[in-house]
Amino acid sequence: MKKTVLSFVLALMAVTAGAQQVTVEVKNNTPQQRQELVEIDAQTVYKKLGVQPGRNFRVINAVRQEVIYQITHDGKILIDASVRPHGTAAFSIVKGQPRDVKTFACGRQYPERVDDIAWENDRGAYRLYGPALQRNKERAFGNDVWVKNTPDLEVEKRYKVELDNHPAIEKLKKEGKTEEALAMEEATTYHFDHGYGLDCYKVGPSLGCGAPALMDGRNIIFPYCYKDYKILDNGPLRFTVSLVYHPTDYKGQKITEHRLLSLDKGSNFNRQTVWYEGAKKNIDVASGVVIHNEDTQSTVIGNDFVQYADPTDNPQGQNFQIYVGVIFPAGASETCVVENDGHQNGIYGHALCIKRNVRPNEKLTYYWGSAWSKFDCRTQDEWQLRIDNFKKALKQPLAVVVK
Repeated sequence: MKKTVLSFVLALMAVTAGAQQVTVEVKNNTPQQRQELVEIDAQTVYKKLGVQPGRNFRVINAVRQEVIYQITHDGKILIDASVRPHGTAAFSIVKGQPRDVKTFACGRQYPERVDDIAWENDRGAYRLYGPALQRNKERAFGNDVWVKNTPDLEVEKRYKVELDNHPAIEKLKKEGKTEEALAMEEATTYHFDHGYGLDCYKVGPSLGCGAPALMDGRNIIFPYCYKDYKILDNGPLRFTVSLVYHPTDYKGQKITEHRLLSLDKGSNFNRQTVWYEGAKKNIDVASGVVIHNEDTQSTVIGNDFVQYADPTDNPQGQNFQIYVGVIFPAGASETCVVENDGHQNGIYGHALCIKRNVRPNEKLTYYWGSAWSKFDCRTQDEWQLRIDNFKKALKQPLAVVVK
């Protein structure tokens, strides 16, 4: 009897103390090599390992190297997994203090630059515009694309160099030193490539790359700048921001747009969920990419996606392309090109994915993103392949088993 009681107590102590390690298996059931972030329920790991919530554990791969992880705002542990075709990758989660890690995805608001929110990963960078720009009455509605050709973080440096040198440039101009001012501007502006990329994508009064919009028939009701925001995840592997926009008049209704946007390490595509509060009837929602007058022929329209080879703000000078696209994985009611009246402001129109009869407060999730011909997609054919493979991966996600 005493032995039975003792065995029970020891077993109970072992359970209370938690396992020495938790094993995670990531299975790839497709014939393609896969590398992407996988999500593990954090509470399951805490319970099995017997630790308090937080970063008090380490993740080890099959060759005993510590790997980066992130705990998200919605209770997930992110691991960047590389898995062979029809293969399995194993990770061990053990108690301990993780090492300092490199950040691959992050962002912030830039009040010093009219309230931009800018973010990036190891593939590219993006920004959208805020209340200060709207107060200036500048008509910029969509998402901007900043190309880069390095996995290192670039956005913070670009803003700092440009903004720090702006006063000196203006001073030289006032003193009539035009050539000196021009030389300093060319050496510091993020509109020139200094070896790691630049901002040369034209947004203006358009959706830019991937902004959502209400549709009234064939008319786009452009969103203006965000009103409120909250950054929910800020690296090292995922950036997530929640945004609320000013109410919009839509067929006699006051409708408030909400967005939840995230970007993962290694991905060319932002994940965006949008919903509209205050609608009393079903609404039509679209997203797409702007088509510029300089190139109206490189638009590709699919059943559930649109993509375009953007010529940049200086096609003859730059001599490269920015590949942009929008994917509606659950399908679109219509994909099409809607022309801009008179092709004004250099805008020929938009390539759109349209979802009709969206219910009030119904959440629509889609993906939008970019690549650069001087970095990870040399041709538009490669960009199309990237889109096709991304859609396949969404349909067949990597399977995660926690033991």
